[in-house]
Parts: sequence; C-alpha cells; structure tokens
Amino acid sequence: MKQVIASLTALFIFAMTGDAQVDISFQNELQRSIDRGLDSLEKSQQEGGFWTNEDHPAVTAIVLVAYHGNPNKPKETPAWVTKAHDHLLKFTQPNGSIYVPGKGLANYNTALSMMAMLASGDEKYNPTIIKARQFLVRQQWDLGVKGKTDHPLDGGVGYGNSYPHGDLNNTLTALEAIYYSRHLVKDSPEAKNELNWKAAISFIQNCQNLSSHNKQPWVSDDPENKGGMIYFPGKSFAGRAKGSESGRTALRSYGSISYAGMLSYAYADLAKNDPRVTAVQKWLTDNYTLKENPGMGAQGLFYYYYLMTKALTFYGTDNLKLADGKEVDWRKEVGLKLMGLQDQDGSWINKDASRWWENEKPLVTAYSIIALSYLHRGQ
Repeated sequence: MKQVIASLTALFIFAMTGDAQVDISFQNELQRSIDRGLDSLEKSQQEGGFWTNEDHPAVTAIVLVAYHGNPNKPKETPAWVTKAHDHLLKFTQPNGSIYVPGKGLANYNTALSMMAMLASGDEKYNPTIIKARQFLVRQQWDLGVKGKTDHPLDGGVGYGNSYPHGDLNNTLTALEAIYYSRHLVKDSPEAKNELNWKAAISFIQNCQNLSSHNKQPWVSDDPENKGGMIYFPGKSFAGRAKGSESGRTALRSYGSISYAGMLSYAYADLAKNDPRVTAVQKWLTDNYTLKENPGMGAQGLFYYYYLMTKALTFYGTDNLKLADGKEVDWRKEVGLKLMGLQDQDGSWINKDASRWWENEKPLVTAYSIIALSYLHRGQ
C-alpha cells in the first residue's frame, strides 16, 4: 500500500492495467462537467479571494484542491487561483497552524490548507507546509497514561481549540495532510517529530464495529453494523438501534464515516488484507448505494460521494461485487449520478439536507469536481 510521491499530484493518478479500456466518450463528458464546475467556482469567488466564509479558510482550500486536480489543468495559473492561495497564506500563525484565531477549527483548517498548497506543486509553499505538518502532529490526543494507547480516544485528532478530543473525520483530514507531506521531511530533522501511527490505528479501530479488535461495550457484530464505522468512540450520528441478531442496542455504522475510516487505514499503511480493512470494505460493499449516505439519508451525501471515490481509487478497486452477487461499475455509476445532479450554472448543492455545510455551493461543488477528477483518470 505504500506509495512514493513527489507531490499531491499523485492523489489524482490512478494506475490502470495495460489492457484497461479507456472510455473516451465518458471521459469527455466528465471533463465538460469539471470545466463547468470550475467556471462556476471562479464566478462565485468573493472579492477577498475566498469562498463561503472568510473566517474558515478550509472551504477556499478545498476549492483549490479541486482546481489543481483538474485533469485538463491549464499550464498557466489564473489570477483567481493565485488570489485564493494568497488568501490562505494570510492565516498562517507562528505555531504553524493556518486558521483565524478566535474562530476555531484550527486543525481542520490547517490540514485542508496544507492539501491546497501540496496540490499546487509549488515548492515555495514547502516551508509553510512543513511547519503546518509539525503543528498537526502535535495535535494527536493522548488522554490516558502518557505514551500508552490505554484510552479509547488516544491517537485521534479533533477540530482543535476548545474541542476536547478527536473524531474520525478530523483524524482522516489530519492523516491525509501528514501522509502526503511526508516526502518533504524525509531525512530531515523534522522527521523525528512524527505522528504516532500505531496510536492512530488504535483510534480508528476504536471507531469500528468489529468486536475482534474493539472491545468497547457499544460494538455490534450484527450484520447491519459489523465492520462499519462511527464518528468517535461512543458517538454515532446515525444513532442507536437494536441488532437484528443479538437484540443488543448498539451504535449504528454509517456510510461517509466508514469511507473515512477506510481511507484512514490506508494512510496509516495498514495492509489491504488486514481484517480491519476487509471488514470495513465488506460493510461498505454490502451497503453500496448512491441514493443516500447509508445510515444518514441525504445528510452528508456529497461528502459520501467524495470519500467513496477517493477510497475506492486509492485501493485500486474496479467493479464492486455486491451482497446479491451483482457487479457494478462504480465509476460509471458515480459519474453519471454526479453529472445528473449538476445545476445549470455548473454548481452542485445538496437540495435535501443542509447539514455539514452541504447547502453551500462552493463546498459541494468542490467535492463533486474532485470526485469527477478521480473518475476521469480511472476511465
């Protein structure tokens, strides 16, 4: 699973076998959709160079990741993209974080800002990225005995500031930024200040409904939950339900956070055949759908598409064999779904649920463009 990369460009590269057939027509459809989405983002940029909220640079950062992942990215960087990067740099802090003091979400904003700078491939950002990386590494929680993973929340990363512990979504965001920036600190003094990856894996598995590796009392091995993930140990946004076989009340697994867990295991270099990895893959395949975010309905639906596409691409998954034996071309299905949901102005928005900022066009548009860019390279 280990990958050697020179820059975040590798995020958008999908290794195809020599006999893979490229669907040029579908690829062109995807590119037209990407181009329309990027045009809508350029037009919706605020005067200061940001999108949605000046106090939360994360949205601007993910728009930049979407721009830089464009398979047909122009050689010359347009002024609006440079302006957005300049906006992010305004929020660099002496401790390496990238956020607006007093507005919170320091870890989340820092990690996504790092991703935007990495995606640009511009070496001038490397000192800022390295310092931000060191900041993120220091944000890993150790709530029990110092140096031991003796607390269920040990090893995770949270939003930062007033949030008292980690969660799986923020842990994913931090791990991704740390993983893709590791080449910048290789063989340098900064390499000594590394994340405790073993503790991170412990936190991820403590968010998983898998009793073989997670002994917490809420864990369920009932078929509707086994292998899936929750937000953090003791908390699932999908709520609680009695298991169909055990009759025990347990925390329910749900789609987007399960893909977050699957990706987090990947960034932590857990082997593909590890039972924790295969268990979450099975739950996600058994619950595969594009009609909803499994367990959450319309809430977080576009984030679900975004994480699904990234995770399945990272693992090199081709057709998915579902529980009923049917095989699906998930790339074609996700691509058609997203293109069908695109508005006439080129943007996307979650029209059925506003939770997690999915009523904000720039954010949802960026999620969709990134997903389409992965799909484009997989055709």
